[in-house]
Amino acid sequence: MSTFFIADTHFDDDALRRYENRPFSNTSEMNEAIIDRWNRIVSDDDEVYLVGDVGNTEYISKLNGTKYLIKGNHDKLSNDEYRRLGFAECYDKPIIYADFWIVSHEPVYVNRNMPYANIFGHVHNNPAYNTVSARSYCVSVDRTDFAPVSFEQIMLEVAKADEKDGV
Repeated sequence: MSTFFIADTHFDDDALRRYENRPFSNTSEMNEAIIDRWNRIVSDDDEVYLVGDVGNTEYISKLNGTKYLIKGNHDKLSNDEYRRLGFAECYDKPIIYADFWIVSHEPVYVNRNMPYANIFGHVHNNPAYNTVSARSYCVSVDRTDFAPVSFEQIMLEVAKADEKDGV
C-alpha cells in the first residue's frame, strides 16, 4: 500500500480550466486525463488524500484507492455527503500526517525552526509559491502533470531541497 496526494482537480470547472491555462481543449478532456493519470498510478489498495477543490463529485467513484478529502474553499457539501459519494473520511481543517506533515488546502506558514512541513494545494501555478522547498510541497494538479504524487516522492524532493539549502 502506498499513499498519494493531489489537489485542485476541479472536475468540470471550465472557467478554472481556462483561467489556469490547463492544456486541455475542454473539461471532458481534462477530466479524462486526471482520471486516467490517477488510475495508472494508484491501485485499489492505495490511499489518496485529495487536498481540496474536487469539483464535480460524480467522478469520485471512478478513481482508484481509498480516498480522503481535506476540504478546500470550493468544497461546499457536508462531510456526510462527501462520505456518501466515496470518501472514506472528510476533514474541514488541516490534518497532521505521519507526525510531521501539515496537510492543508491552502499553504500554511512553516519554517526551519518548526517541527512541521506542509503539503498543500490551492495556489495552482501562482509563481509566488515554489512547488517544493525545504519545508513544503504543492500538490496542485497544475504542478504535478495532473496526477497524484506519492508520499515517498514528496519526502525525497523535500529532503533534496533541504540539502540544497545547506541545512
